[in-house]
Amino acid sequence: MIDMSPSLVLVLTAGVLVGCGVYLLLERSLSRVIVGFLLISNGVSVLYLVMGGRAGGPPLVGTTPTEEMSDPLPQAMVLTAIVITLGLSAFVLAMAYRSWQLHGHDEVQDDLEDRRVADRLAKAGFVDRADEGAVDLDIEAAEARDETEETSEPEPSTAVETPARGSEGS
Repeated sequence: MIDMSPSLVLVLTAGVLVGCGVYLLLERSLSRVIVGFLLISNGVSVLYLVMGGRAGGPPLVGTTPTEEMSDPLPQAMVLTAIVITLGLSAFVLAMAYRSWQLHGHDEVQDDLEDRRVADRLAKAGFVDRADEGAVDLDIEAAEARDETEETSEPEPSTAVETPARGSEGS
């Protein structure tokens, strides 16, 4: 019979990694979000390996008796998770870099719709508003500017106009 009891140290390690990752994932800075996502991914990978049971012989028929073979499925799932984590981390890292280029920081700002929901909850009495002098959100929405718009004057076109075909001399 294979001993399937998990190592308490590995289970605690996975729990600490996932807990710290969730804490960092809830921050506003994209760099902390990346680190939090990586911690969660590593914690879940450790948990997959713990659930796979104890280490055994290679899972090749003829080299190891069947009852002593290790399960290859958790290892395959961890390898797949590593690839997915790498791709998603590269994407979020590119977003953080672009945010740094555009704004000089990588913090995610409050969304206007999030503030409207919080204002509705405060008016319904579910949440206490700390700031009594809150600005009317409809006025703030009217004054909000789309950050993707160009604020400078458009550059004049430098393209040379070419005559249409068939309009050259007949």
